Amino acid sequence: MTTSEHSPAEAGVGRLGLCSGCSYYPEFVKAYRCTPGDACIRAHSGRQIDRFLRNNPEQAEKYLDDLFWERRAIAARYAAVDSIFRLKSDPDEVVRRVVATRLPVEQLDSMIGDPDREVRLSVATRLPEPLLVRLIDDKDYLIRATVARRLPHGQLSKLAKDSEREVRKVVASRLPPFALHMLANDPEPEVRAIVAERALPGLAATLLQDEEWWVRLAAVANAPLEFLPPLTEDPEVEVREAVIARLAESTTA
Repeated sequence: MTTSEHSPAEAGVGRLGLCSGCSYYPEFVKAYRCTPGDACIRAHSGRQIDRFLRNNPEQAEKYLDDLFWERRAIAARYAAVDSIFRLKSDPDEVVRRVVATRLPVEQLDSMIGDPDREVRLSVATRLPEPLLVRLIDDKDYLIRATVARRLPHGQLSKLAKDSEREVRKVVASRLPPFALHMLANDPEPEVRAIVAERALPGLAATLLQDEEWWVRLAAVANAPLEFLPPLTEDPEVEVREAVIARLAESTTA
């Protein structure tokens, strides 16, 4: 019998020889639970490994200690949650990222200091609110910005002086209007513009004097009418037009 007369697995090749010696052959192939070259746990292809474990999730736990990091990471997606706790300290960050997305939230506190940013980002997204303060001083601003999006309003002031503009922008968008004065003198006009858009009338009147025209423009909608007439001569046409339009609305209302 020639080689061409053998089935791929019988010839010891499968696709790239992976069926040879495989404990799943021939039962899984016959039951269409794996397909050489398409769904294969022994392949060095994340796509094929994922297809195999998606079809056979009960096999995932067997591969949580596999030498190949991608096989461990994919197995962690399908294995029972109570079997992946030990992978919180896996040497590969991709494995730990999967774990951080699946663990019960009460188990995440031990991953707050993970060296990988993406792991900490997953933790920050899911961590219970009372524990979020532990990430306020994270070295990565994306983590701190995520924390700022989730912190209770009463704790947002802790990030009002953050060194990163993007974090302060999130804080400005979430602080209660009565607390926005904390960011009214922020060095970044993008932050001050957000403050002006949400400011109470008194603070908005102050921001009508801001050196940046788009901050003044944002303040026009909230400032008391009596503070607007001087800005009909503002050097920026958009500010002048916004003031004139608002004054006109007030006379026709």
